[in-house]
Amino acid sequence: MKFESKSIEVFKYQYNNNLVYKSFCDSINIKTENIDSIEKIPFLPISLFKSNKIISGDSKIDKIFISSGTTGSKSTHYVIDKSLYEKNIINCFNQFYKKASDYAFIGVCPRPKSKPNSSLVFMINHLINSSDYRESQFITNGIELINLIEDLKQKNINYIIYGLSYALLDISEKMKFDFENSIVIETGGMKGFRDEIPKEKLHNLLSERFGTVNIHSEYGMTELLSQSYAIENLKFKTPDSKRIMVRSETDPFKIQKKGRGAFNIIDLANINSCSFLATDDYGSVKEDFFEIYGRIDESDIRGCNQMLI
Repeated sequence: MKFESKSIEVFKYQYNNNLVYKSFCDSINIKTENIDSIEKIPFLPISLFKSNKIISGDSKIDKIFISSGTTGSKSTHYVIDKSLYEKNIINCFNQFYKKASDYAFIGVCPRPKSKPNSSLVFMINHLINSSDYRESQFITNGIELINLIEDLKQKNINYIIYGLSYALLDISEKMKFDFENSIVIETGGMKGFRDEIPKEKLHNLLSERFGTVNIHSEYGMTELLSQSYAIENLKFKTPDSKRIMVRSETDPFKIQKKGRGAFNIIDLANINSCSFLATDDYGSVKEDFFEIYGRIDESDIRGCNQMLI
């Protein structure tokens, strides 16, 4: 109940301080006094991040994140206080693994200088900077990776290889690896560099090529400041700051805590933007985990958004 009461409190704050969210709520005749459960909270269509400056309050913008979409307009997340994001990155990670500072992190993705507006690269860079080990770094090729892993093994340092799916596939195609005890966290999405493939196939390929059964997943997006993780069997779990709910395929205002449908996400870390988002992702939510099946059809997205706006 603590999460629910906090969510309702955040809803009221954002209704009063976020012009885009208030306009959306008013357009669908939401009365704040009637919001007494998280199922009744209105969820903003995530596509509005592509066309609106969605902030709560009027403070100065500290950081801007832009999605890596390959076609059309891109989502933009205006972050008022990036230190809150940095703190939440560590909080989310620590809930599923040991302390972030206890690991060396290896980033298989573009460096921050080349992708300054990527929330994902920002996250990996912050994990690297939060590590107690100076060996933590970004790498660009397989030889660098092998040499670094050998060095970490000799020093008995726990490490995590953390990277974009297409980058992990690219680097794993060129050489043979034997990282038996490694943890590899893939962040999903081919970003237009490769054809999309099912998660199960991706994990099988990475497991075979890197020589480890420890293939994990991270689930996040530009519009959210909290990450979910799947440590086994692609069963994702949420941190304390986040909840996944589902909305009906036929009625976007019918929202449930469990079941199958498009994802509506509450992210309390989005206190300075919008914490209640109706996303385009589709899957099922169980008692203590959720599974991702894919994205809802583009025509369904447009139809729902036209109905909601």
